[in-house]
Amino acid sequence: MRFPYPVEHDTPLFLAPMAGVSESPFRRLCRRWGADVVVTEFLSAEGIRRENEATLAKLRFGADERTIGVQIFGADPAAMRDAAALVTEVFQPEFIDINFGCPVKKVVKRLGGSGCLQDLGLVARVIQGVIDGTHLPVTCKIRSGWSEEMRDPVRIARVCEDAGVRAIALHPRTRTQMYSGQARWSEIADVVQAVRIPVIGNGDIKHAADADRMRRETGCAAVMIARGSFGQPWIFAQARALFEGRAVPAAPSVRERFAVAREHAKMVTEYEVDRRGAALEFRKHLGWYVKGIPDSAELRKRLYAVTAFDEIDEIFEGYLAAHPGLAETVVAPDGSLASAAA
Repeated sequence: MRFPYPVEHDTPLFLAPMAGVSESPFRRLCRRWGADVVVTEFLSAEGIRRENEATLAKLRFGADERTIGVQIFGADPAAMRDAAALVTEVFQPEFIDINFGCPVKKVVKRLGGSGCLQDLGLVARVIQGVIDGTHLPVTCKIRSGWSEEMRDPVRIARVCEDAGVRAIALHPRTRTQMYSGQARWSEIADVVQAVRIPVIGNGDIKHAADADRMRRETGCAAVMIARGSFGQPWIFAQARALFEGRAVPAAPSVRERFAVAREHAKMVTEYEVDRRGAALEFRKHLGWYVKGIPDSAELRKRLYAVTAFDEIDEIFEGYLAAHPGLAETVVAPDGSLASAAA
């Protein structure tokens, strides 16, 4: 099963679309660390259709982000068609993805995101609307159903395939589960067997070994990493090494982690117009980058208070000066510490 857009590897690695996280600077960073495909934050079809300035700003991307898809959501087929047409003409990504997975209340109350899964006829009409608006490949991201009573990922996937999507990403939880419980990877395997288009597995990828295990256990054509990328974009390089049977590169040392965080911050300053607002939004990334580092409570407290990007260097340097023995330490996935030289 071939993907309908360029991918470098047989089993590509995707950065998941995540509101407030998978913005252009983070997408670029993850591409540098080995993500094959990235997807924008999910964006309202109505916002795009009406050319809302804030919405259109989130559609900006650079050449170094390709292969890239733009993800849109909505329950009005006509609005989805118009949004797809504008995205295709103005931004020209490699594909357009439809969000049938978002569980957030303000989205689903208007039947957007996973709200559409309550009416599979609507799902088909939304897909047809998007296809009518673009010559680009159309894909979608789904959950296993609206609720436990309506859980039927195979049926949903077949409806999507029959409507014309060219690839499907499955997060095997229901909407009512939100992010609780465990993702049922067996359902990814079921969908792989049920459809003829590529299936992208998603859910509970916390470390590179999880990505490799999902690939082996489900037979999925690709693995999509979401929260596992928070503060560790190198997860893509590590997962690729496992996929190819190579030695897994060690995670960066504490000093190197700080360098990656600084690089990320620099990319944000070059991208965002509102520097102060961007610095406030970037606090969450800073917290993720220092997760697991010894004596990080005070460090996080200071990072969560930054109001300007130039404060970050001083905070990191202060930590390294106060902990000279930790600079070359690596924090392992299990929380243990090791020397980078080891």
